[in-house]
Amino acid sequence: MQYKIVGEPMPAVICELESGESMITERGSMSWMSPNMEMKTNAGGVGKALGRLFSGESIFQNTYTANGAGMIAFASSFPGAIRVVEVTPDRPVITQKGSFLAAESGVELSVFFQKRFGAGLFGGEGFIMQKLTGSGLAFLEIDGSAVEYELQPGQSMIVDSGNLAMMDASCTMDVVTVKGVKNALFGGEGLFNTIVTGPGKIVVQTMPASGVAAAIIPYLPVDRK
Repeated sequence: MQYKIVGEPMPAVICELESGESMITERGSMSWMSPNMEMKTNAGGVGKALGRLFSGESIFQNTYTANGAGMIAFASSFPGAIRVVEVTPDRPVITQKGSFLAAESGVELSVFFQKRFGAGLFGGEGFIMQKLTGSGLAFLEIDGSAVEYELQPGQSMIVDSGNLAMMDASCTMDVVTVKGVKNALFGGEGLFNTIVTGPGKIVVQTMPASGVAAAIIPYLPVDRK
């Protein structure tokens, strides 16, 4: 499979497939494709289907297979970037809910529960995230621009809630309270921050969709009826 990412600020990834190669997507993200791409929809078993539902995706999964050399494109649903991650058996990846766009058929998407309750309850992306396992390339939607860091063992990064887009499964995630009553109440940054500790790579995003929604709410017209 060959691919290229095109377009800004609403990018798409165009994948060129050899005959018999397949791509999976969870929520109908296909934007255009050649006529020889065959689609099959399945749930993949009750356990996997419920896991995808809890992780913010559709119960059903679409598989597109090339009948001869074919082409298929997947477009993002929010202004930002598309990042490619290579998933291997010894390097699973954890992502925020709703970030999965598409992947090669060797990648599996499942639910990931935060081991620490505090991280799940206050971490900005909820108790449930997504876990990508198996083998192959996966394409992720990033809100705004993406910034990558490689954390060394024991090295930490404090991230505002919602800005953590992806981390290697080797990283750990916890939540810390903002120190100082004035800082917490009047600092404008909320009561909690997410702290991610290495080793592993993390990707932070500059414009989470939740932040954009919160910013425009005060400007929406109010129905006074």
